[in-house]
Amino acid sequence: MDKLSTRKALVEARLNMPDRLERADLLQRVMRIWLVGSTHEVIGAYWPIKGEFDPLPALYRWQEDAILSQGSSNPALAQVESAQLATESIAARSPRKIGLPVVNKLHKTLTFHAWYPGCPMEEDAYGIPKPKDTEVIVPTLLFVPCVGYGPGGYRLGYGGGFYDRTLATLQPRPFTVGLGYTHGWLPDMEPEPHDIPLDAILNDKGVVWPV
Repeated sequence: MDKLSTRKALVEARLNMPDRLERADLLQRVMRIWLVGSTHEVIGAYWPIKGEFDPLPALYRWQEDAILSQGSSNPALAQVESAQLATESIAARSPRKIGLPVVNKLHKTLTFHAWYPGCPMEEDAYGIPKPKDTEVIVPTLLFVPCVGYGPGGYRLGYGGGFYDRTLATLQPRPFTVGLGYTHGWLPDMEPEPHDIPLDAILNDKGVVWPV
């Protein structure tokens, strides 16, 4: 498989997908259901580019759910608490943290900085938005974007190797979950020796890996 041409074709197909918004909505649901019962409290994700699925709405709801689950069983009080959520910082109140990657240009690895809706952002060295001056967090669960994906939990990325290098340095290694659309399935994809398989892969139809 020619990775360069395959990558280019998959990105172009994703950008031109006529039902991408509908597929994104389905994947939001799959992701939210998959997170139910998760014991992880620090999750790393990514800022979507080139038509990638956006994981942040589902993660923000996941963060919000931690506060609502601690609320009162009294319906009237629960209504007041829900109203308060609109004016108070959920990120500050929730025990759950969301992180976005910040590129280290020297070592070509990623660190994760806390993100929440409306937090200060700036562009990184590659023009991708990243949190500005927020705390560094260490995720125990990491959602990774997939250009393509194949048997065994292997992923086709953009070729920079940032995630593979980062995973090789993080201790303990976080649980990794790939996110992509069904068009990205590559049944003939063969991993290279340096490739690290993902622990799970989700697409707009459900759980792809493990099967």
